[in-house]
Amino acid sequence: MPNSTIPPQPGPSRPRRIRIVGPALTCAVFALAGLLFYISGQTAKGTDLRTDNSLLKLSDVIRQRSTQNQQLEQQVGEDQERADRLAQQQGQSPLEAARLDALEQAAGLDPLRGPGLTVTLNDAPPNATARIPGVPEPGVNDLVIHQQDIQAVVNALWRGGAEGIQVMDQRLIATSAVRCVGNTLLLQGRVYSPPYVIKAVGRTDQLKAAVDADPTIRNYLGYVTAYGLGWKVQESGDLTVPGYAGSVDLRYATPVQ
Repeated sequence: MPNSTIPPQPGPSRPRRIRIVGPALTCAVFALAGLLFYISGQTAKGTDLRTDNSLLKLSDVIRQRSTQNQQLEQQVGEDQERADRLAQQQGQSPLEAARLDALEQAAGLDPLRGPGLTVTLNDAPPNATARIPGVPEPGVNDLVIHQQDIQAVVNALWRGGAEGIQVMDQRLIATSAVRCVGNTLLLQGRVYSPPYVIKAVGRTDQLKAAVDADPTIRNYLGYVTAYGLGWKVQESGDLTVPGYAGSVDLRYATPVQ
């Protein structure tokens, strides 16, 4: 008797497109990776994108420009001295000479000597912690000198009757501006790091009273006590601040009506 078993029928074959998904996906991944490498190479231009060297180079540029500005200021000061000598050689009346001297003194162009006050501000020590029980542990901004701290001291000294003020090695004039960039001080085109030294010529009792009464400085002294920020005030019977040696030209000014 013939075998009546019906042989199994073959099932539907898999579509050919399924068979090429694996190779196609692999090619797409390699193509995408190649594109990313190409874009990264064009962006980097031969440099390492995973480095902070660019930031370090920017810092180097800033300090280089600061040194250049210092040299230019010295050159301007020398030119100003030559101009003054030429003006004297041309002959001035005593009245004109006295008026010019008074204007230069008021503008901060001449050195100033007399009794005064020296205030020094500094960042807290590395890894500083709270020094008082119950005070929260400090954040990064609690341990460094800020622009408002320096400006508060300068403003207080002016209110105390300062005849002239020096920040670091520069004399302040009417157009001077105190700016902080990160943890550095930017003053008249030059960069400084802490500690920051501020000197003022004037009556020491009035200067110190103005500093002690300033509310922003009082707030700063709270951080001095809590976290160890630097603060030092010294009285002097004989203090000298230099004359301003930079340019006094104004680029933008509006006449007073």
